[in-house]
Amino acid sequence: MIRIEYQAFFKLPTLFIIIQLVLSCSRFDLKQAEPEQLQTASESNLDRILQKGSLDVIIDYNSVDYFIYRGQPMGFQYEMMDYFAKEMGLKLKIHVVESLDEAFSKLYNGKADIVAMGITVTSERRRLFDFTDPLLITRQVLVQKLPKDWRRISTRNELETRLIRTSLELAGKTIHVQAASVFRKRLEVLADEIGDTIMIIDDNRDVEELIEAVSDGQIEFTVADEHMALVLESFYDEIDVRTPLSFPQKISWAVGKEQNNELLLEINKWLAEFSVSVSGRMLYDKYFSGSRIISRRRSDYHSMTGGRLSPYDGIIRVVAGEIGWDWRLLASLIYQESEFKPDVVSWAGAYGLMQLMPVVMEQFGIDSMASPEDQIKVGGRFIQYLDLQIPESITEPEERIKFILASYNSGIGHVLDARRLAKKYNKNPDIWTDHVDFFMQNKSKPAFYRDPVVYYGYARGEETHRFVVDVLERYSHYKNLIPD
Repeated sequence: MIRIEYQAFFKLPTLFIIIQLVLSCSRFDLKQAEPEQLQTASESNLDRILQKGSLDVIIDYNSVDYFIYRGQPMGFQYEMMDYFAKEMGLKLKIHVVESLDEAFSKLYNGKADIVAMGITVTSERRRLFDFTDPLLITRQVLVQKLPKDWRRISTRNELETRLIRTSLELAGKTIHVQAASVFRKRLEVLADEIGDTIMIIDDNRDVEELIEAVSDGQIEFTVADEHMALVLESFYDEIDVRTPLSFPQKISWAVGKEQNNELLLEINKWLAEFSVSVSGRMLYDKYFSGSRIISRRRSDYHSMTGGRLSPYDGIIRVVAGEIGWDWRLLASLIYQESEFKPDVVSWAGAYGLMQLMPVVMEQFGIDSMASPEDQIKVGGRFIQYLDLQIPESITEPEERIKFILASYNSGIGHVLDARRLAKKYNKNPDIWTDHVDFFMQNKSKPAFYRDPVVYYGYARGEETHRFVVDVLERYSHYKNLIPD
């Protein structure tokens, strides 16, 4: 029986962390890079991160670690990093790259703080980077297609005789592996150990695509890390992943190398606590218990498979084009308002996909009987109406979007009040973040909403501030994973 062993992180009886290790051709060369370039500065890496207020993390895009499902960014690694960032009071910025070498290059050059892709720890990599305590210990396994008649095979012993179960049986076989991956090196060692030839084909497809190719009969064999292979086996019932090819290997996250690595210490401390927390165990159940992961993966609204955000993507694209927005931004706004549910009614009486107030629906000639398409069309017209109310002095497109979003949530009057407060207190009234948004957040306090420059009084400003942040954060995930 194949068994995965665990280190201190999440001592659970079954598989906990699912990470696809992506390695493909890249310009970064671990052997030529010099660790001397990574000398620590006067302040620690954690201090620098806290000062900038954000955590730049590279996460792999795959069926478990980071994806979009029904409009919501999800994923085990993504949610883990989100927990950690919130614990540290940091904004989480997710980056997706083409290969692990590219990820290492960004980490080496200070363009990322953490590579949370589940990395095999090697002595060569330790020269340049520090690694967290092991998240898990896994092995490389052979992925092979089951016999065509495997369902009619009466005994397990008979099935075993028709599958490769020892490295000696790899002699003369052709195995496709992800280009530039550690899998090639392992197969080369095995070929030397068995004293025979193994035909190794470097393939530009990623691990998931190669496993699917085995299941479809396009190729005979590939190699994957066991933890990823076991999950993908649940998607493709035509494959077998029970033949180990390597000894156990440590899997960790990577951070920049520092003499006094406070970030590493903080992560390890957090991992030790999170591993035994209720939140940690619930996160495990969310992704690895029952059939939920399978049903998500097969949905039309999974970014890895169907690639759709909602049933309304078509009309969202049309309306977004009419108002000059990226359709994914408009989709993020709609998700924030209704989670793509066309009949939702809020406590305040706002209705439908875009949570339009009755007075707005009346202004634009619709009511609660309007179709989802008409709701979105009117929502687009309302956005254009708000845009016309925003002062022309706000010329930066990204800033203008923030003002429109805030006005959509709270009304243009409260936003204009916040601008007047910003101007009064020597902040820039044409910049939302760290200027106008501060006064919007505090517009629920008497000292602000009773100020003589305020015309529209009290507002639930913290809610509006959160609305803008949430819509734009989700939009960043959509841009990461959903084609424009």
